[in-house]
Amino acid sequence: MRPVILSLLLVCSTCVGCLSDNSDSEGITLIVHFEEANGTIIESYIDGNLDSTTGVTIRFDFSNTVSGHQLVAFGVDISNDGTNLAIHPDEGSIIDVEFTEHGIHDLVAYAEDERGYRVHLPIVIRMDLRMDWTDTDTYNPSPLIIDPIPLNEGTSAASIFIDSTVENPNLIENIGGGRDVEITWRLVDQQEDACQNRNEVVSEGETVRWQTIHFNTFEIHELRIDYNEGQDLIDVYQTVTIQYPQLESIPYPEI
Repeated sequence: MRPVILSLLLVCSTCVGCLSDNSDSEGITLIVHFEEANGTIIESYIDGNLDSTTGVTIRFDFSNTVSGHQLVAFGVDISNDGTNLAIHPDEGSIIDVEFTEHGIHDLVAYAEDERGYRVHLPIVIRMDLRMDWTDTDTYNPSPLIIDPIPLNEGTSAASIFIDSTVENPNLIENIGGGRDVEITWRLVDQQEDACQNRNEVVSEGETVRWQTIHFNTFEIHELRIDYNEGQDLIDVYQTVTIQYPQLESIPYPEI
């Protein structure tokens, strides 16, 4: 039943933006297929340094768009930054948009005919951010900077989820010989206030884990791990996810 419902929405509902203007009987019927309207950008950090960023590509398929006049362009405007991606229908009907910045992105898909007549379809894309962090063999873990402010100055993130693990490996593999390590996690804001903190003792050969969620997404924070006492080197593995409200458009997969 789902394809039928989606088809009806596209044919009869201009208010959701599936058809921009159907007053001209020889106008454009704009249909854009896309499988996903959200994704997660991944940043990988090694020993406190950014190692790689993996973006998300979303494919927009205009192949089912029809018109009573010759079409001259399919396009996607990314209104947040003024970027325009366009293709002539003779060259294809698919436009891939890569996202490398987290946030709520407002897009406008369009088709244009030879008269200059253009039909628009607004599409909202949600991009979360996940930071994977590794800092090994250290007495002084680097602070993890959490910047939840979207560069497009759009909708603010909803929450920050933190999953941090600290390991105290055996000093000598399979034998031991090390000591306990005392640490403190601190989530610090721009005023140097600790919004959240937790103390732990990591025994040799053991790990401790801190999972928490934070809702102040309007300023930059630092996730710090203080090495309070001990003599063993520790390993730190962290994942921080910046999550946005689920405002994205409903995907329209190809029938």
